[in-house]
Amino acid sequence: MDATTPPPVPRKLPRDARRKQLIEATIEVVAERGYARTTLTEVAGKAGLSHGLVNVHVQTKEALLTETLAYMSEEYRDNWGRALETAAAEPETQLDALIRADFNPEICTSNRLAAWCAFWGEASCRPLYQEKCGSNDDAYIALLERLSAALQAKTGQGGDAVVTARVIRVVMEGVWVDMMTQSTAYSRDEGLRTVPCAVVSTAARFPRPKSPMSMQS
Repeated sequence: MDATTPPPVPRKLPRDARRKQLIEATIEVVAERGYARTTLTEVAGKAGLSHGLVNVHVQTKEALLTETLAYMSEEYRDNWGRALETAAAEPETQLDALIRADFNPEICTSNRLAAWCAFWGEASCRPLYQEKCGSNDDAYIALLERLSAALQAKTGQGGDAVVTARVIRVVMEGVWVDMMTQSTAYSRDEGLRTVPCAVVSTAARFPRPKSPMSMQS
């Protein structure tokens, strides 16, 4: 066999292994062709499987895309969860670990970034995204708000922890999109260096909004 020839795809794999194979192929196809133009035939070809074998595991394109989105959402949550488990308990260290997790080479790949952008950009996918990723997003936002509040209390900076958390989240998501859309792509390391420029020290400049009662007085 030529050294450049890919190894043959095993005909029999455990169900979980086959599922992961199909999901990885789906991520590649969505990254290359977009959400709407992805087909089971394209996924089967990317995975090196027959269309019939793919149909044994998944019946429709919509079911496969749903499963792929759920998989990516859990993969993302597991990634930042592991990062926090190995970081020290101080809020600044936890926040640093959370930011670095977004640029972990295992999840910050061109295929995964492009697939996320495809899911985010497809209007018909938004209800599906909320269903499969909404609870993970809520947990992530709550964590960012908690760490922002703890860090502001520790440093005495004050400010609005909700706004701080939003700035951090929007900047990290924006860098992901920027890495995919710039004509000259930049590296994960460059993306990681970009995020801290807009984190707590900048967001803390936003004062806590006055309550409606105090605004009337």
